[in-house]
Amino acid sequence: MGDEERSQKTKAISRRRFLGVAGALATAAGLIPGIRIKRRGKLSGIAEAAERPQTGPAYRPPVMQTVTLKVNGTSQKIEVDTRTTLANALREHLHLTGTHVTCDRGECGACSVIVNGRAVYSCSVLATQVDGKEIMTVEGLAHGEKLDPVQEAFIECDGFQCGYCTSGQMMTMKALLMQNPNPTEDDVRHAIAGNICRCGAYPGIIKAGLVAAAKSKGQG
Repeated sequence: MGDEERSQKTKAISRRRFLGVAGALATAAGLIPGIRIKRRGKLSGIAEAAERPQTGPAYRPPVMQTVTLKVNGTSQKIEVDTRTTLANALREHLHLTGTHVTCDRGECGACSVIVNGRAVYSCSVLATQVDGKEIMTVEGLAHGEKLDPVQEAFIECDGFQCGYCTSGQMMTMKALLMQNPNPTEDDVRHAIAGNICRCGAYPGIIKAGLVAAAKSKGQG
């Protein structure tokens, strides 16, 4: 090896050593923020958002309010965060878990209950909005061991499969019969248009609505 080649090799080694030492010192001094490198696949949008730094405080302290919920004929006073939905108040405060929360965005109808005679999505109504109003849930349909005509009709007509949407379907049907005791098939179809059955049990559900109307008239 000649003097020139030996000199170039020495310079290359010195340059690498200098860069290595300089990088270590800069990291130790906090001049370079910590960098984490790891092998992974493509992150989902939620996971990617979770790794981003927070831009500011997102937490708002709860504002509590006392409300009176008259559910299935019984009035109860509870203290809730003003952001609490009716669905969560029923399930978590009153322990009436027959009201199911599925989409939690007012699209599927599984959480339907009756407020002042009309079917509503309880996941889209605040508990403070129904203070003092008449609320009926699926637990209020039966009277002791005696099932409501809507419940009897759903059983007879196989108006369900997995059952997760059934309580909402029945409450929507009950609200229909409270407003229109003599519905046509079109009336039933229109009433349940906002209630999704992922199992596709609509033929039985529609038939159950008509049978329930006939049963209700028979009891009258």
